[in-house]
Amino acid sequence: MLFELHDVNKIYAGRVHALRDVTLSVDEGSIGLLGPNGAGKSTLLKIMLGLLPATSGAVQVLGFDAASRSLDLRQKVGYMPEQECYVAGLDAVEMCAYAGQLCGLPAKDARERAHAVLAFVGLEDKRYMKVQTYSTGQKQRVKLAQALVHDPELLLLDEPTNGLDPRGRDEMLTLITQLPERRGCSIILSSHLLPDVEAVCQSAILLNEGQVVFSGAISEMRGEQRDTYEVRVKEDGARLAGILEQEGCRADVQHNGALWVHLPAGGDTDVIFRKALEAELQVRHLTPLKQTLESAFVRLLQGQGEA
Repeated sequence: MLFELHDVNKIYAGRVHALRDVTLSVDEGSIGLLGPNGAGKSTLLKIMLGLLPATSGAVQVLGFDAASRSLDLRQKVGYMPEQECYVAGLDAVEMCAYAGQLCGLPAKDARERAHAVLAFVGLEDKRYMKVQTYSTGQKQRVKLAQALVHDPELLLLDEPTNGLDPRGRDEMLTLITQLPERRGCSIILSSHLLPDVEAVCQSAILLNEGQVVFSGAISEMRGEQRDTYEVRVKEDGARLAGILEQEGCRADVQHNGALWVHLPAGGDTDVIFRKALEAELQVRHLTPLKQTLESAFVRLLQGQGEA
């Protein structure tokens, strides 16, 4: 088990309820931590690291109690915070070596590991430059490097593509995607950018107003809309939509020309092929309609609001 949380609450200043009765049990892998701003994502990560105490509840990460064994835990966990975390005056090698020593590595081993992880993140030729002189993209890379320097079993990434241009974002996501296989670690990726999570993760946790709205596989989160299919024809999809409406289907023409066809109760896809053939229209694509992660995200949040 990667981590377990039981009835975890976090209250700031006696009135701000950042986490509410959070109970989770999550296996190893690449997990996305989703939620709107203020949902409690960063608070949850800091509690899992033992950097913040929970107001109540129990937190176990990699078998360690996060409250009583936080120093032991941090030797096994890497953390890439959302905010800048460099020490002024240090170059990248010094910064990563320092992070390694804080996690329990001997000085010589920490320096050797610093060189290795800086090469991995593409900063080998800039490793002796002061981190404060780095571009935003380079600072994000060195944050990733310092989180990896002690070869952690679990990597916590808080908004790792923050401030990056499209190319830098793609490069960062490529690096992160390689980590489970190349470094043998699990990942928790906290981001408000749903495509980032979709590119990297197989499962997700969705928080809203400090509560768990969903926890499970991303494929389960997206789901399939029962009896609804995406259909593409060679031409004149609008005409097929009109024909299918007469057969009791609901057919919506999308901006890209595809049809979303909802079959009536007890109906099957034979009606789509039969009516297309009668109209001399060629069906080129038919598949069950799956929600995008974005539409699933919105649906789950709306469902919580209505509950």
